[in-house]
Amino acid sequence: MATTFYVLYFLSLLTIPHLLFRKKHPAATLAWLWAIILFPLAGAFFYLLIGTDRLKRKRLHRRASFTTVRSRRKKQPWKHPSLSAPDAALSALISRLNEIPETQVEDARLLPDADTFYDALIRRIEEAQHHIHIQFFIWRADATGDRFLDALIAALRRGIKVRLLLDEVGCLLTPSGYFKRFIDAGGEFSWFLTISPRRHRYLLNLRNHRKLQVIDGAIAFVGGMNIGREYQGLDPSVGGWRDMQIELTGPAACVLQESFADDWFFATERNLDEECYYPPSPRVGPFTTLVIAGGPDSIHSPVQKSLLAMLNHAQKRIWLTSGYFVPNSVTLTALQLCAARGVDVRLLISGKSDHPFLLHIGRSYYEDLLEAGVRIFEYNAAIHHSKAGIIDEDWLLVGSANLDNRSMHLNFELNVLLNHPARAAQLAGLLKKDFDSALEIKLEKFRRRPLGQKWIEALYRPFGPVL
Repeated sequence: MATTFYVLYFLSLLTIPHLLFRKKHPAATLAWLWAIILFPLAGAFFYLLIGTDRLKRKRLHRRASFTTVRSRRKKQPWKHPSLSAPDAALSALISRLNEIPETQVEDARLLPDADTFYDALIRRIEEAQHHIHIQFFIWRADATGDRFLDALIAALRRGIKVRLLLDEVGCLLTPSGYFKRFIDAGGEFSWFLTISPRRHRYLLNLRNHRKLQVIDGAIAFVGGMNIGREYQGLDPSVGGWRDMQIELTGPAACVLQESFADDWFFATERNLDEECYYPPSPRVGPFTTLVIAGGPDSIHSPVQKSLLAMLNHAQKRIWLTSGYFVPNSVTLTALQLCAARGVDVRLLISGKSDHPFLLHIGRSYYEDLLEAGVRIFEYNAAIHHSKAGIIDEDWLLVGSANLDNRSMHLNFELNVLLNHPARAAQLAGLLKKDFDSALEIKLEKFRRRPLGQKWIEALYRPFGPVL
């Protein structure tokens, strides 16, 4: 027994060179170093489990070896004449940061609740002519899940190709056998497979958080919604739920198709490179669109840098809503600087949360933000899970990324940024109603919160970078 202990102890210390060569933030490196030295077995175990994001990038780098037909085509920069010089510069910058070309949509439709989104997606599934590609983080085995599974099986019987890609961590409570009837009907199904010993993947801390649906390569849905009755507010144990998705038509659907194809290739090692999945758009759309796709397979943190670019671009206002708010130091500083320039910076954060410990962590940053002039609102009427934003008058952001370290660096996330004045105004109206019905956090009152609350925030805050 003693010999086994010493062998394991020695092996655990071998994780230290790996840690030092990862070039993590110095504070994170020091924290993991002390954990391994003081608690060698447990510290090394948890480091390998949740601390090796660089190792994940190395293993996942082969995703970049897959390029679709559309990616191989020569892409010409596209500039819409209605963009001002600063807006054109932002568009070009976001494109470079994400290594995804600027694209366009013919139109966009905001879907501000689950019922509206579900009805719209069901209708598009029923109208599909060639293929349906569906990707979610969570799919519940309940009546709502049954409704969509029935619709996909009906499409299969019409001769439509249907592929369904889900995250196995997000769907941990959903039996894999639940999808057997879909597979038996001819549907192609896969988990994202970040946990696969057969492929030497043990990436419990890595999740594909994207919510993307592409119909016939011409219509796409992006946002923060999953499939389940709780998202319709029908689960009494959860209560009300607010969320948002956006429906896009036009050339942007083909660019978003590439995101699905990349993830599908990683999960199944099967290419979706046929021309039929990337049909030419009948006409160029009038609204500039940027796809923001980030994940641990990129060392450049495109979601984080895109957020910084938007904060730096804002001149009048930037309103952001996030289901979970756990800012890293970069996000915190950028928000403070934006407010210091006189920009109307507002954060709408869900005060009712399915992960209440995250709310405590987020509140530990409130005072620093309030002092800088950032306005913070907590929405308590329901769980507000939306990830959306407004930049000045013309730009709107909708996607899956929260304002937390996990979305910035650990999860696969997908956002779209549109220059669409009408839809930006519509989203601004929705957010204005939410601000009016939410509780605004005032600095002086917040400083007087109970000492017990301050202790809870202080105890949870160190876990922010890994949650």
